[in-house]
Amino acid sequence: MTRILYVDDEADIREVAQMSLELEPDFEVQTCASGAAAIGHAAAWQPDLVLLDVMMPGMDGPTVFSRLREQPETATIPVVFITARTQAAEVRGFLDLGARGVLAKPFDPMTLSVRVRELLG
Repeated sequence: MTRILYVDDEADIREVAQMSLELEPDFEVQTCASGAAAIGHAAAWQPDLVLLDVMMPGMDGPTVFSRLREQPETATIPVVFITARTQAAEVRGFLDLGARGVLAKPFDPMTLSVRVRELLG
């Protein structure tokens, strides 16, 4: 089983993402509604990949990413940013932080699991 943690403050997007990712029988998906919740959950659950919304209230995606990198339990978990901000310079900035990749939002629910499988390598 491949564990995927999907982090987004919007409940409807979390639900669509979870349903579309679970079309892949090998994916076990859990979700979090905030960056703070994701940090603790990632440490406890040890996902194989974190899909992380960039723009969230309280703690944005890049801040969550840096906090994950600071903790030994989560420092090596690959992170893919999900964002509507997909200008080349913004994407390059996310990759320069160390993200595994960037997925455009809104994503296509029918191809999300395929894209994630590609990013997992």
